[in-house]
Formats: sequence, C-alpha cells, structure tokens
Amino acid sequence: MLQKFENIPYALGFIGHVFKYSALFVTRGKAARKILIMQLLFTYIEALPLIAVLALALGSALYLVGNPLLLSIGQSTLIYKLLVVIIAQELGPILVAFIVTARSATAIATELGSMVVTHQIESYVSVGVDPLNHLVTPRFMGVTASVFLLTVYFSLCGLIGPYFLTLIFDPVSAGGYFAELFKELTVSVILTSALKSILFGMAISLVACYFGLNVERASTEVPIAAISAVGNSFFGIILVDVFIVVLQYIF
Repeated sequence: MLQKFENIPYALGFIGHVFKYSALFVTRGKAARKILIMQLLFTYIEALPLIAVLALALGSALYLVGNPLLLSIGQSTLIYKLLVVIIAQELGPILVAFIVTARSATAIATELGSMVVTHQIESYVSVGVDPLNHLVTPRFMGVTASVFLLTVYFSLCGLIGPYFLTLIFDPVSAGGYFAELFKELTVSVILTSALKSILFGMAISLVACYFGLNVERASTEVPIAAISAVGNSFFGIILVDVFIVVLQYIF
C-alpha cells in the first residue's frame, strides 16, 4: 500500500475535499483561476515541444521497424493497428504521465513543501483561507486537464508523423493512410485513452499535493517530499493502468 495511505482516513478526507472543491471551482475568485492558468502554462504549454519530439520519434520508429516486418509476412495493413494501440491507447498515455510526473509532481511537491516550511500555509489558515481550496484544487484541475490534453496532442503527433515517412520510403496517398488509420481508431480506443489520461492526471496531482503539504518543519524534508511524490506517482500510474487493462479484459 502506498505510503501516503498510512493514515487512511486523512488521505480519503483529503481526496474527498479536493473533489468537492473541484466541483465548486467555478465559484472561486480570480486568485484561484490565476493559479489554474499558471499550472496549465507550466504543465501543458511548456511541455508541448518535448511531447511532440517524443511522439514523432516513437511513431516514426514504430513505422520504420514494424512496416517492413509486417510487409514481409503480407500483413502490411496491421501497421495502422499497431500505431493506434501503442501510440493512442497504451504507451502514449503512460509516457505523457511519466513526463508530467517528472516535471510537475516534483515542482508541486517542492513548492507546497516550501510553503509549509516558511509558514505560508499557516498564514492562509489564519485569515480563513482553506489551503485545499485555494492551493490544491487549481493544481489538481490543471494537472488533470494537462495530462488529458497532452495525451491527445501526443496521439496526434505520433499518428500523423509516420505519414511523412511514407512519402520518403513508401509513398502512400494521404487519403489511404488516414482512412486505414481512422478505421483502427475505434470509440473503445478513444475512451480508454481518455480515461487513462484523466485518472493518471488525478493520481499525479493528488499524490504531489499530498506529500507537499505533509512536510513538517525542516527544510530538509522538502526534497524528500518531492522524491516521494515522484516515486508514488509512478506507482499510482502503473496501478491505474493495470486496473484499466484488467477491466478491459473482464468486460
């Protein structure tokens, strides 16, 4: 069991309050919306170049390696299914979640931990501001939305990129390429990818905020919280992915 659930009632209460405040976020003021926008800027916008390069490289590598092999056994059309399953459904969402964990989970845990050490959290409480409502909820929503949007972006780059390789090595009409691709891009694939990305984003943000706020008084605890947030986020991502895969096979 994750270390963050050593105190299960507190952890469940923490998650419940974050979900409750998220549902009421539209009633919040400019300060909370500004935090949400800044989180989207850091987690989503600034990650776009890295995601694009990774997606193009992965999609191109899959096509270059898989297409000749499938062509040799007379199953060249399977390359489209391979691209869709790996890029959009399986590997893509996990890679995006890992990148967001490495960038944002570390930053969030460090920032919140530093705020605890410097008594900024106490200041919020003393003036009647709930830290979960003001600090955690915008980060939770921002990271969750970012992972979803980055997964969509990753899928688009990873699926469209190989088409340009076909123009060099094995010319295929745009209509033929995308017709075969969309044939494999079923509703089930899209829903699975969307569900994974949303749950991954929730897991990353909740774990990062939890460990950041659970720093005590010493500044030396801040890097420990950041490391714990990253490690437990990775574990949570894998756990969620396994759970979804099992559900797919059952139903």
